[in-house]
Parts: sequence; C-alpha cells; structure tokens
Amino acid sequence: MWRREAPHVLGALLRRYADLADCEDAVQDAAEAAAARWTADTVPDDPRAWLIRVASRRLVDRFRADSARGRREALDAARRPEDVGVAPAADEVPEPAVDDTLRLLFLCCHPVLSRPSQVALSLRAVAGLGVEQIAAAYLVPARTMTQRLTRARTALRQAGARFDMPAESDLPARVAAVLDVCHLVFTEGYTRTSGESLLDVALAEEAIRLTRQVHAALPEHAEAAGALALMLLTHARSPARTDAAGDLVPLAEQDRSRWRRDLVEEGVALLEAHLPRGHVGRYQLQAAIAAVHAEADRYEVTDWLQISVLYDMLRRVAPGPTVTLNHAVAAAMAHSPAVGLALLDPLRADPAMRRHHRLYAVRAHLLELDGDPAGAAEQYRLAARLTASLPEQRYLNRRLARLEKPPARLENRSG
Repeated sequence: MWRREAPHVLGALLRRYADLADCEDAVQDAAEAAAARWTADTVPDDPRAWLIRVASRRLVDRFRADSARGRREALDAARRPEDVGVAPAADEVPEPAVDDTLRLLFLCCHPVLSRPSQVALSLRAVAGLGVEQIAAAYLVPARTMTQRLTRARTALRQAGARFDMPAESDLPARVAAVLDVCHLVFTEGYTRTSGESLLDVALAEEAIRLTRQVHAALPEHAEAAGALALMLLTHARSPARTDAAGDLVPLAEQDRSRWRRDLVEEGVALLEAHLPRGHVGRYQLQAAIAAVHAEADRYEVTDWLQISVLYDMLRRVAPGPTVTLNHAVAAAMAHSPAVGLALLDPLRADPAMRRHHRLYAVRAHLLELDGDPAGAAEQYRLAARLTASLPEQRYLNRRLARLEKPPARLENRSG
C-alpha cells in the first residue's frame, strides 16, 4: 500500500508546497506515523487522504519552527487540517494517479540535474526504493548515493523546479531519463538485489505501468516503445523463473510453456512496429535480444549467434558492465567459452565490478563450460559471498556444491 500511495501523497504536497526535499521528509514522517498507529483493524477507509493530512501537518509544523519562513507559516497554518480523521479538502485530494506519477517522474528528471542524479532521485521519490538498492544499481557505496540525492534535491530547490509536466516540445529531450528510471525499477522487481525473494512482481508491474504511460504520452517515440517491449518480453518469463520453493531457475532449465505468451506477443508487436524506423536505441536492441530468446521454444535451439551480434551492436550504442557481462555469455554460447572469458577480462580491473557478484557468477559459468571446475568453484564461492539476494546465494551454492561433490566410487566387480 505504501509503495502504491507514496508518489500520490508526495504529489499532493508538491502541488501546495513545491519543495521536493521538504515534502519527501514530510511523507516519510507520515509513513512513520502510520506504522505506529495503524493495525490490521484500524487502517483508514481512505489511507491516501489520511497520509496527505498527516504529511501536511508535519510540513506545516516544520514551517512554524523555522522563523525565516514566517509569511509562509501564516498562510499554511490558516489551511492546516484540524483533525486527521476528517475528509480532505478538495484541494488536498490528489489528481488522477497517472498524472501524479508522470508529473513526479518529470520533476525528478529536471534538466538542471545530471542523468545519474535524475534517475537516482526518481528511483527514490517515485519508486520508493531504498538508498542501498539504488546504490547497488549504480555500483556505488550507499553513502555516495545519499550525498548524490541530497545534492539533487538542493539543485531542484535552487532552480525553482515546479511540480508540472514539461511543455510538449520539451518532452522528448527528457524522456530518456524517465525510461532509465522505469527500466531500473523493473530490473529491481525482476531480480531483487537483496532479500528473501528473487522477484517483486508488484514492483516489476508498476514499472511496466509507468512505461505504458510514457508510451501513451509519446506513441511515436521509438525508445519508449522499445523499453515497454523489453519489459513485457522479459516479464513474460517470470512464472518460470522460480521453483516451488522460490529458488532461482536459470534460463536453460526454465519450463517455457509457463512463459506468458500474451506478453510475448504484445512485446513482439511493439518491436515490429517501431524497430524499422530511423535510429535504433539501446532499449530497442535489448528488446530484440529478448525477442530472440522468446522465439526459441527450447534453450538448445536459441540463436546465440544472432544474440551475440545484437549485443555487439548494443555495446557500441550503450556500453556498460552489464552489457559486457551479457555479451560474454552470448559470445561463449555462439563461439566458445574462451571468447566469452576474454570479453570479461577488462571488467576484472574495474574496482566497482570487483565488488559485484555477477562478474564472478558469469566467470564461474564460463569456466565450468570451459572445463575448469576448480576455477569455476572459486568464482562461485566468491559470487555467493558477495550477493545480498538469498535465492541467488542458494543457487550459486548449489552450483558450487555440485562441482565440489566427489566422484562416485567405482565398485570392484573383478572377482
């Protein structure tokens, strides 16, 4: 409920009080108040209205405590709700959820901010991800991410940024950051960076919902269509990604009859409608890769050569560690494990990647394919130690245990 309501509560405050940092703090105060006062039997009939009232009250209390904001205090105190149980005034009721979420996304993606700051702030304010989750997505320490978020809020305040949709002429220039946000939210839902569960289906579907809104607002934007197609084609695999115990099932072992064909068909249709047009961007290429996987009814018939070529194109359009990791796997399957391992070598010199479990997990897989069980075992051990996801840790430890299992003793039947 909190994930669903928080952006709309924040949007309601921003329409009246404007400052993102102050409003975020007030929304967090409201969350703490709800956690302390609500029980299973006492959740208000309208949780959003309750949260808006409490957050507004906390915000006004802060204004009153700040003598430098005397004039604002007088105005806001006059409008202060007297009782959180009373229905909200008309101007406190948030606008439709679609508008709230998109407005908040575009505020966080204000051009005064750098791209990394735009995305990080959106992940925090819109998606409600924790600082640790966002830091993990960027391969930086949590303290560094906290400082980046603080600077971003300060920059918005100094720029006088408002909670409004940008002009139609400005939308295309700002949509790239919004798509990055949606994709990172989806990625966190599809493979959680920490915790007991591998999937957060609600978060992945929220990212798809947001991306649908962006695509609806800009139906001719090829990358918006590509991002939506990518999420649909990837999310289609979710029913087959875990077993009955919630443990990870790798792509090679998934029951593809459980993949959602409705999402595959929608994703492929989007891709076919937009891929032939003009410039091909990163999301269209990633969606094309997902479509090649979807076309194979068995892992063994996957067109790895085509996937490897697409990753090589993606590497030129949007280079990055994750692209290199995936390219290495595709190249190993299309050519040889040695080719894939060679692609990984530059990442081993990257300080950030040396802390990331996926580098070691991919190297372990390729070393195992290359006939080096001892080297693979060492890499699986490192990967399992570094991951904060318990399902991934269990999977990696199972792979390790299989390599370390002593060979069965042969029975002497000679006589």
